Formats: sequence, C-alpha cells, structure tokens
Amino acid sequence: MVDTNLGVVEAHFADIIWKNEPIHSRELAKLCAEELNWKRPTTYNVLRKLCGKGIFQNSDGMVSSKISRQDFYSIQGEHFLEEAFDGSLPAFVAAFTARKKLSDTEIYELLDIIHKGKER
Repeated sequence: MVDTNLGVVEAHFADIIWKNEPIHSRELAKLCAEELNWKRPTTYNVLRKLCGKGIFQNSDGMVSSKISRQDFYSIQGEHFLEEAFDGSLPAFVAAFTARKKLSDTEIYELLDIIHKGKER
C-alpha cells in the first residue's frame, strides 16, 4: 500500500525525482542542493522516507519510482474523495461547482471523461 501523505516540500522533492528518473542518488543530491537548498544528508533522509512510503526505490544508488506521478495523484485524489465526500464523485462536483462556474470547455471535457469511464 502506498502512503500518499506528502508535505509541500516532499511533493516538490518527488516531482524532482519523477522529472529526472532514473537518477543516481548523488545527482539527486546535487539537484536538491540547487532547487531546495538541501544538504546531502537531508536528501538521503527524505528519499529514505519516501522509499518507505512505497513511492520510490533506491537500488544500488539508482533512484526510480515504484508508482508513476499520475498514479500517485490518482490515489491521492481517491483518498481525498473518500475522506471528504464519502467517496461520492457527484457530491464533490456539486461542492466544486457551487463556488466556481464551469466553462463550456470544462463541461465538454468532463462529459468526455465520464463517457470514457463508462466504456472501461
């Protein structure tokens, strides 16, 4: 089971990995020094934490994902929907559209997603 609870900085770190994978852990530490102003031990500690959550793996210094970015955020969305709306997609859409008017383009995109989902 993948743990999708990430803070803002952890999510940024995860995005760095997804954009650059597979990446050697030393190169990842360099990127994190540039983008996050982290020291090498911080990078390795956060990497170890996210590997423990089942998101990434570090095999012989090569870091890669165990789950794609898209799948990760899909799981996170499912958890949010379950927790906040008792798993009801219509309740979520109703709450969302109560505060924001959908454009015609958004409506057509949503209808397309619904039709494709029905076909699966």
